[in-house]
Amino acid sequence: MIKLHLKKLCVVSALSVATLLPNAVFAQGAPIICPDYKKGPSNIPSERTGKKVSKALDAYNLDQVDEALSILYEIDTSQEFDRAFTDRFIGNLLATQPDKANKALEYLNKSVKGKKLNDLEQAGTLRLIADLNMQEKKYADAVTKYKEWMAFTCKEDSEVYLRIATALYEQQKWADIVEPANKSIKLADKPNKNAYALKLTAFYNRKMYKETIQVAEDLVTIFPDNKANWTQLGFFYMLVEDYKKALSTFEMALNQGYLTKEAEIKALMQLYSTNNIPYKAAVLFEKYMKSGLVKKDEKNLSTLASTWNLAKEPKKAAVYYGQAAAMSSDPDLFYKEGTSLALSEQYKDALVALQKALDNGADNVGRIHMVMMEASFYSGDFKTAYVHVLEAKKDTSTARSARSWEPYIKEKAKNRGVNL
Repeated sequence: MIKLHLKKLCVVSALSVATLLPNAVFAQGAPIICPDYKKGPSNIPSERTGKKVSKALDAYNLDQVDEALSILYEIDTSQEFDRAFTDRFIGNLLATQPDKANKALEYLNKSVKGKKLNDLEQAGTLRLIADLNMQEKKYADAVTKYKEWMAFTCKEDSEVYLRIATALYEQQKWADIVEPANKSIKLADKPNKNAYALKLTAFYNRKMYKETIQVAEDLVTIFPDNKANWTQLGFFYMLVEDYKKALSTFEMALNQGYLTKEAEIKALMQLYSTNNIPYKAAVLFEKYMKSGLVKKDEKNLSTLASTWNLAKEPKKAAVYYGQAAAMSSDPDLFYKEGTSLALSEQYKDALVALQKALDNGADNVGRIHMVMMEASFYSGDFKTAYVHVLEAKKDTSTARSARSWEPYIKEKAKNRGVNL
């Protein structure tokens, strides 16, 4: 964008020379609005310099830029305006050529140094120098020249302030960005999201999260159709642990169809859980897993399962623990599947899942046998329950619980006429 702007600016500058030279008059222009401004003299090139410049212009008009530059390089003059005028013309032409920006800057800087150009040309050249420096990533020089342009013209410009803020951003001068960004916002005919983005970055990189959030709120208010603004604001609320506002923001984004990434759905799911609404969290995650937006892998399946458990839906939790376990053969997942099945009174299936946990090398053997004991007991299989309670007694972590269950199992078996 800057390159296109520069090309147009350089061409316009060269054409202004072509237009004005035959008339032998250089208008002052009207960019100067300083209260104490005094109009400077109107200068024109000397006859000798003017003839050579006319010849260079003829070549330029035939697209013979190299020929035009050769003619201009040959101009040797001791007159200050002629020198500044010629250097400016050379710089303008060089700026339109590939890889000649640095050389163009050399001539353009010389042309403005003594302030010998007419006011309009001085102002335009200062702006061109600033833009060229931006293009060449000479950000400190760009800032200097933009400020010189404003000082010379006494004109404050939204786009120039935005470019100053951008140049400061490139130099990571976070503390200096806010002032020009604010001025750009104030002077703009219509809101420019880039100015707000620069402000936000400046605050965020200094860990000024309150101010960061204020700018993020402005972005949502001013540019409500930009989906990224909503999720960004939601994540900033999460950063400062304002989970209620974060949830509200993400819900509004969801209702507008702005949540289009897995990470965004996960964030909303997490916020539902954090705000003690696990059922909504599970429903949301399940919906977008079925749609394909959330990947159906072991980790996500396990997360969904545990969320259904939090929502007191062990039957649904068991389904997803089972799917996750089938992908990985993780004994812990088989254990969780079995536990959830037992809680939902699917005792036969629970015993199958728990046996898989044991077969796959589970560490919590005693706890698994305790759950298998309970599943067997509540399904009326006291013999199998007794076998598991004896196994649970061997594990120090479950021995005490197993001993308390053992006489109860014996009593129930005796009452039912079951010989252990």
